[in-house]
Amino acid sequence: MYRSMEFGDTARVIKPSDATEYRLGTVTNVRYSTPHTTYALRYTLRFPNGTERTYPADDVVWCTRADDRASLEAAFTKATVALRDACRIAHDFDPDLSTGTASLLRRLLDLARLRLGLTLDPANPAWPHNRHQTGGEQ
Repeated sequence: MYRSMEFGDTARVIKPSDATEYRLGTVTNVRYSTPHTTYALRYTLRFPNGTERTYPADDVVWCTRADDRASLEAAFTKATVALRDACRIAHDFDPDLSTGTASLLRRLLDLARLRLGLTLDPANPAWPHNRHQTGGEQ
């Protein structure tokens, strides 16, 4: 059953185009297709920095604060892959650049483990290992 979002619901832009749109927004306005329907055409979201933007209903999805963890895991994993690849390229290009890139990678891995309990393997960062995982090996 379709249910449009309502005032105060939290939502995320499906395909963010800038840093603001990566944040979780709060629905502040809903525009419906007709006055007597529940099918929303557009949502206005207010982001934590105070910016308000209006999007077509198909461009946003209902999310909660708990969904932020999944987004963070995906972002850290993607960043780890990029830094790992940059580190491999820098190794042949410039020793100082290689050392700095490796340091960034190490700091990212430590931060993900310390603040999220997420253990990323630099050799295979696409498979995060949660500290609270039970049973079997991944």
